[in-house]
Amino acid sequence: MGTNGSTMLEPLRQGLPPIDPSAVSSSVSCALPARYEAVRGARQFTRSTLGQWDLNDRFDDVALVVSELVTNALRHALPSGTAPRDIDTEPSVRLHLMRWTGRLVCAVRDPSYDGPTARESEEDFSAESGRGLFLVDSFSDGWGWHPLAGSLRGKVVWALFRLG
Repeated sequence: MGTNGSTMLEPLRQGLPPIDPSAVSSSVSCALPARYEAVRGARQFTRSTLGQWDLNDRFDDVALVVSELVTNALRHALPSGTAPRDIDTEPSVRLHLMRWTGRLVCAVRDPSYDGPTARESEEDFSAESGRGLFLVDSFSDGWGWHPLAGSLRGKVVWALFRLG
């Protein structure tokens, strides 16, 4: 039994109904460069993956949520004061898509430990960040976030979609 929880699923399992990692029928991920063009790449990756999984009918909702999660990761999770660009050697943001029989999870990993929040300060009152989380909440069947376990830095933000 693998109790060594450095897998991507381990933090997800803390906030989702118990899932046996061996029950994942499909799981893919891609590293995203720390640039805003990465959002387009994430959408293309999502489109091709959902096509392979015969889930094209879910693309619009899933792609909207993926776009918001990746945008938030790039906007809020990169070191402050630096423009998004390639940082160090390891990719700073990673998109994971995982599919079970009855559910699909998209998860975005980033190096920040700060959880996503709907911002309420005056300067951010009309900002996109709060609206982005509202969209994620509206178009998915649930979402959450957790710090990464073990030697991994940062957090993962996930959204769940029920299938069929």
